[in-house]
Amino acid sequence: MMPALLQIPEAPATGELSIALIGPQEQHRKAIAGALSWCQIGMENRRAQGIALVDGVEEHDSKRPSHHAGVAIREFASYPPSDIDDIPKALGSDYDLVIIELDTDPELALNMVRSICSLDLATVMVYSANPDLEMAIRSMRAGAREFLKLPLATVEMADALARVSVRRPAPRQAKSTVKKRSFVFLGAKGGCGVTTLASNFAVSLAQESGQSTVLIDLGLPLGDVAINLGMVPKYSTANALQDSNRLDANFLSSLMSEHTSGLHVLAAPGEFSKNQPPPGAIDKLLTVARQNYDYVVIDAGTRIDLKSSTVFEDSAIVYLVTQIGVSELRNANRMISHFFSHRVHTLQIVLNRYAPRALGFDESHITKALTRPAEWKIPDDYATARRTQNTATPLALEDSPISRAIRQMARAACGIPENPEKKKRFSFFR
Repeated sequence: MMPALLQIPEAPATGELSIALIGPQEQHRKAIAGALSWCQIGMENRRAQGIALVDGVEEHDSKRPSHHAGVAIREFASYPPSDIDDIPKALGSDYDLVIIELDTDPELALNMVRSICSLDLATVMVYSANPDLEMAIRSMRAGAREFLKLPLATVEMADALARVSVRRPAPRQAKSTVKKRSFVFLGAKGGCGVTTLASNFAVSLAQESGQSTVLIDLGLPLGDVAINLGMVPKYSTANALQDSNRLDANFLSSLMSEHTSGLHVLAAPGEFSKNQPPPGAIDKLLTVARQNYDYVVIDAGTRIDLKSSTVFEDSAIVYLVTQIGVSELRNANRMISHFFSHRVHTLQIVLNRYAPRALGFDESHITKALTRPAEWKIPDDYATARRTQNTATPLALEDSPISRAIRQMARAACGIPENPEKKKRFSFFR
């Protein structure tokens, strides 16, 4: 007598659940597939829907996955390429759930789990015929939601699928056509106003573009982004960097604070951290952020020590902020010559607190010192800048010469045509 199909009443009525089943050991993979074949997902109007199992799909490039209302399963007889950067290419973004065998190559399997979870490609389960507590803990830290032990009872698989179905995200939306970009603000010297510019640029970018935007303060050990924006965040970059093994879209989202402008902010810690971030933590943080936001703005302070990290990846737009002074121009010249000489369009020089009448240098001297003309000039308006700092009100939310210049930077960054200032006309009347 055939066993009755198990029903999962908690499952959502939102269509098909697609599953990738990855396991080099055929016997164990078939055991998981067999357990799945007897599980039934509750669908719209509680109608009983079967599970479609694809028999014999062994190759990654196979185009024969079968679909049936409820669940579609595709089996993979080997791990995807060992380079974790190739995993998104190998799996695509076509699966709601990925189930991975741990036994054949545990380290590779765990790297796959981390990669998939960090990019928020799918929910991940793992399974093993030789389970132990340490491996279970490592897999959970990597991001796996369920640890399945073989031999597996069908009711255990049904319970696991029910939990996954409850957590299942809304149906995938069409991919945004916005080109994801990152913008790095770096100071030629401390006190050049990097944080003020980065914070207000990020607010303007979020407002002008209407796209998802995040500001990350890497001005460690202490940074002033939160103060500039008038925020008191609960979490900081220290939380993200110290728990980098947990970093995925969900974890990063839980650390964010949202500004009234719609900007998401990951501020620097308000206290000195006792521990140094583990190697690769900043790269992991930025990878997850760039995958999940259209625009990532980074306040790097004066941290040229991050030059070898992905902060300054070739595609990032670097805003080198300087003032008109002997030491600032000298520092800027050295940084451009030593670190950014290969950048043409992805390096933009910003002259902050620019007051042409008070300069001891003419334009030709400034251009010669910087080896190239500056792209942006932020006017000197000390009174406005000081007032907004004291009231914790972003410059970008006011109308001033500084805010208009920063707004033009943000519009150019997201490809919006310039909004020229209206010329004042002479009139006898006010």
